[in-house]
Formats: sequence, structure tokens, C-alpha cells
Amino acid sequence: MTATISGPAEAAPAEATAEAPAGAAPAGAAPVSAVRAGRRAWVGLAVLALPALLVSLDVFVLVLALPNLAVSLHADGTEQLWIMDTYGFMVAGFMVTMGTLGDRIGRRKLLLIGAAAFGVASVVAAFSTSAGMLIAARAVLGIAGATLAPSTLSLIGTMFQNPRQRAEAIGIWAGCFTVGAIVGPMVGGFMLEHFWWGSVFLLGVPAMVLLLVIGPKLLPEYRDETAGRLDLPSVALSLGAILPVVYGVKELAREGVGTGPVLALGFGLAVGYVFVKRQRTLADPLVDFSLFAAKAFRTTLGGMLLFSMLGGTTMLFVAQFFQLAQHLSPVGAALGLLPGMAASTVSFLAAPVLARHVRTSRLIAGGVALAASGMAILALVDPAGGPLWPSLGFAVTSLGVGPMVALGTDLVVGSVPVRKAGAAASLAQTVNEFGYAFGLATVGTLGNAVAGSHGLPAGLHVVAGLAAVAFAVLVHFVARNLRAA
Repeated sequence: MTATISGPAEAAPAEATAEAPAGAAPAGAAPVSAVRAGRRAWVGLAVLALPALLVSLDVFVLVLALPNLAVSLHADGTEQLWIMDTYGFMVAGFMVTMGTLGDRIGRRKLLLIGAAAFGVASVVAAFSTSAGMLIAARAVLGIAGATLAPSTLSLIGTMFQNPRQRAEAIGIWAGCFTVGAIVGPMVGGFMLEHFWWGSVFLLGVPAMVLLLVIGPKLLPEYRDETAGRLDLPSVALSLGAILPVVYGVKELAREGVGTGPVLALGFGLAVGYVFVKRQRTLADPLVDFSLFAAKAFRTTLGGMLLFSMLGGTTMLFVAQFFQLAQHLSPVGAALGLLPGMAASTVSFLAAPVLARHVRTSRLIAGGVALAASGMAILALVDPAGGPLWPSLGFAVTSLGVGPMVALGTDLVVGSVPVRKAGAAASLAQTVNEFGYAFGLATVGTLGNAVAGSHGLPAGLHVVAGLAAVAFAVLVHFVARNLRAA
């Protein structure tokens, strides 16, 4: 055995997998493990999913709270940007380190440490008396938040050894993020109408307390006993690479080409090169680049990167299209996006169920093709045609997202040894964080340039058209490289 696992008796053993009897799975479907998780594991999933929902909700309600807190804390424009961005910077910077750290010290242990830190930092943020204090609290929230996703995903992989059950669990977990995005504006509006701005930061505290109380009873512990010590120079190099790159990309998207963002981007890429070279020489690297030798692993990560780049950017342009081209109120724009958010939630939950009858590669390829069709609708919308067609296009695109995100995440986590699941989960989440920022800096900048010259509808047409073409090409790569899945 290469790992230690402890916890509830119903939790699946880390290495205990067995093939199902012949005929147990549909033709072409993934093999099904005989080890099935019990009721305790599903209750444990609910404990893991609730923080995901509330953390997502917390991110979205901050957008609504920003005007009020800026007045109360006398935050200038720069401070407001740091209040918004610090969390994302820290999550992106520490995700890789935290995923690997969890494999070494224990995934449940790291999750509980992160939950405690997140709860305390949330209270500090809620009662901040200055912009600097709030920025510092948001930084701690980001570092704590970086522990949550990889620890949760890797624990799901430990608890649900059966491939079907694992895919369903990941679909539920991923769907909670979208549900948080749907209810976030509504809950945030209610909180801000009846309480002070700091109340929005307290939304996640009860979930973290629940996790701390129930987690040790329901969640198994897992750690890799053969893993070496954490290489601190690699941690420093990873931060020195990721943070400047994310900062440079975001600033390029926000302000355009400038000396500072370009230098930050160049510095981050240089440090990243040194980081990669060092990992290849270590016996116990922070990031094991041999994972990319698996075709399913690198293809899925690439597809998720493309989805986060183009999907997130397009959603922003659709929201702007509703408000600026069709003159809807912010509430009206949110309602226009609501069918798409609901469609993505349904897609996350339905994809694992459909995977019982349809080969995973075909399901993911079909989802990407559906997303390409939705983007094609958005590329052709007429501003005079009302909100129906852009809302429909966004909904069709969102409906195609589920297989790539839910089943793709399952492929990433399931395609590596159990002892490396934390590292794989952190890479998947880092790709999503970076893809969104990189999409805004590249495709978003192009769309803004077109909008400045020809109007916002033209900007949406270009962004959605590029996404439609990119997704159509991705269908081919998915069908070819995931054929065995």
C-alpha cells in the first residue's frame, strides 16, 4: 500500500476497485467498479457540496455589495479593484500548492484547516473598518479558498470509487457552483436591502461551521505516505509564476497594453520556465508533469481551459448586450441569463446519468457540439430581435457545458493514481481560474476593440463566432483523443 486512508467504514478503500461482472454495464460505457459508496458517503457529499454553493454565492453577492462597502470604507477605485481581485489572485496562486499539500498531510485535514480559516476570515471581512483590512481579509479568504476545491474533489474521488457514482457526485458538486451563481444576486439583494454590506460575507460561515463539526465524522482521511517533503522552493516558484501572470493578464484585459502588465507577464513566464525545469529534476515534484502523458488527461484539461476562456468571456458580453444594446435593467439582464444558468445546472446533473448509456467521449463531444451551436446563435443575434434569441443562445451553450465540466473533471481525477488525485484536482481548478482571466485578456480585449469601432452587437458577434469555431474544432479533438473513455 502506498497510502493511508481512515474514516467511516462505508467509505471506499483507496485502492479497492474491481471490475463488475460481464454484462453489468451497457456496451460502450465505462467499466463499473464493484465497490459502491453507501449512504454515509452521499451524506458526506452534501457536507462537501454546501460550502461549494455558498462560496460561489459569496463571490457573486460581492459584486452587488461593492458600491455600499466602497462608500462605508471610503475605498478609492484602486482599492475597490483589489477588494474584488485579491481573492481570485490568491486562489489561483495557491491552488497547485494546496492540492499537493493535501496529498501529503491529509486531504480532510487540509479541508478542515481551510474551512476554519475561511470562516474566521469571513467574519473579519464582514466587520472590516478600512479598505486595507478588507483587502487583507480577502487575501486570507483566497488562500483558504484554494484548499477547498482540490481537497473536496480529491475526497470525492476517495469516497466514490465506482466510476458512475463518482461522476454523479462530481456533477452534483459542480452544479452547486452554478446554483450559487443563480441565487447569489437574489440573496445578495435581500441581504443588502435589510442588513449592512458586511452581512454578505457571513453567508458562508454556517456552512464552514457545519463542515468542521460533521466533516470528521463523515469524511474519510487520505494521505500519501510515500510522498516526500513539500519542496518550498517549488512553492515559491509557483507563486512567482502564477501570481504575476494572472495579474498581468487581468490588467491587460482591464487597461490594455501597458508596461507594468507586460513586465509582470514576462516575469511570470520566466519564473514558470524555471519552475517546470525544477519539477522535472525532483523525485517528489510539486507538479508531476508526467500526468500529462495520459492523452485523456491533457485533452480534457485543454478542453476545460478553452471552455473557461470562451464561455466566461461570452457570458459577460451577453450580459452587456442585454443592458447596453437592448436597454434592460440589471435585474432584466439577470433574468435573461437565468435560463442559461438553469440549463447548465441541469446539464451538470444529467451528464453522469446519460453516461450510463452513452460512451463518455461521445457525450462530451456532443456537449461541445451543442455549445458550438449555441455560440452560433449568439453570433447571429439581431439587437432589434428582443432578448429571446440571445437568451436562447446562451441557454443552448450552457446546456452543452455539463459533460465537459462534470465528466471531464471526473476523467482528470480518475485518470491518475488515487495518491495523486489532489494534485490532479488542483490542476483542473487552476486551469479554470487561469482560463477565465486569459479569456478576458485576449478574446475580451478583441471584443471590446470591435465594440468600440462597430458597436457592442458586433463585439458579441465576433466573440461568439470565434467560440463557435473553436468549439467545433474541439469536437474533433475530443472525439479522437477520448475515444477510449
